[in-house]
Amino acid sequence: MQQLSNNLQTVLNELNKFKSTQDASIQTLEKSYNDELQEIRDMRQKLNTALDKLENTTLKELDAFRAALKTSLKKDIDNCSSLKDELQQLNEAVQELCNKSKQDLEFVASRKCLHKIQVSETFLKKIPVKAIGTMIFQADIGIEQYLCKQSSLGRIIDGMQSLTLKMKSDQVINVKRKSEYNVRMSSDKGQIYNIPGICTLPNGQVILLDRKVKLLDQHYNVSSHCDVSRHQIDICQVTSSEVAVTVNSAPISGVVQFISVINGQLVIGRKFELHHMVVGIAHHKGALYITSGTALYQYHMDGIINKRLYEDTGGSRAVSKCAVSPAGDRIYVTNLDQHKLITLTSDGFLISSFTDPELQRPYGVNVTPAGQVLVCGLGSKTVIQVDRDGKKKLATLISQKDELFQPFSICFNSNMNSIILGLNNVRIMALELH
Repeated sequence: MQQLSNNLQTVLNELNKFKSTQDASIQTLEKSYNDELQEIRDMRQKLNTALDKLENTTLKELDAFRAALKTSLKKDIDNCSSLKDELQQLNEAVQELCNKSKQDLEFVASRKCLHKIQVSETFLKKIPVKAIGTMIFQADIGIEQYLCKQSSLGRIIDGMQSLTLKMKSDQVINVKRKSEYNVRMSSDKGQIYNIPGICTLPNGQVILLDRKVKLLDQHYNVSSHCDVSRHQIDICQVTSSEVAVTVNSAPISGVVQFISVINGQLVIGRKFELHHMVVGIAHHKGALYITSGTALYQYHMDGIINKRLYEDTGGSRAVSKCAVSPAGDRIYVTNLDQHKLITLTSDGFLISSFTDPELQRPYGVNVTPAGQVLVCGLGSKTVIQVDRDGKKKLATLISQKDELFQPFSICFNSNMNSIILGLNNVRIMALELH
């Protein structure tokens, strides 16, 4: 009976954990709903602002056109009135001369009249009658047609899976082209910072760490930034508009700092402290996976530890960065000290320990929505793809011969179908895929 009681208690504990996870998922879902609702309303406001701007520009053109035509017409009327008055005065003078029959003045008056008549006729010939009573607005029907063709303001997608590619997890990724971007700000002048952490949001925006937390737009320009700490190490997406950042606050403790994107700006939110060093961080269905350099832990979103999943005390960087598969059944950990990629089950049991000459000092690791595993080699200056069990290399995506130097961090941008690498010297590299 004692064994039966123990079994019942074990199942009850698992059910409680499951319920806690699902409750956290519901809270995350509601927050995500409110965030996206606000984003939709913000987009509508931007459209309203853009249409208001177009309307104001068009109205200014209308006013300017009317003013120009009115000025021209008024000038013609003034000239006409002036000539008319002069001719009227001459006509009256001629009538008076006719009555008095003063031949000596008739010659002078005749010359003046002929001259003024000639001036008036020239005016009438050069300035034809402008029969302008209306103005015509030729609308840009392309704007209306484009808006009418749209079925909605955008797509609603699973923020945790994003635009999942229709590929098998072991299908090799092919790079079409690479582009490098400098994400330095004016305040970064003269500083040489690495980018140890990088992630993307479902809308295509990129958030990265150097000595600041920086938000990039879809063209990789810095659109917002905030200061957290000089000792921030890694970052991961937790909702469609919120990320979590690992920060080392003391020699034996760390902090997880949450940051939200609100109205296009980074806003620092809540945080919780940990009683160990922090390095890597990943999120999956309401759980945070955090590495300390020697161990991998699973935490709840409120900062309460669930369990220690894996430990390797063979070096201070034996458990560096981590990533979780979309299904949650695989956890990938980089061992920088021993040049290994460790693959674990969801419970922390070892599946494989992978080494390769093209993977020296592995650090950043990422799993695409399709389950493809990507690892950065800091020492080998490479990015390689391995199979889902972490047992064999599938491809080398980019290497030093492609002018790649020190890839510290990596993320997959589903919105742009590209891989983003965080490099040294405040630079990133975007790998556009086929």
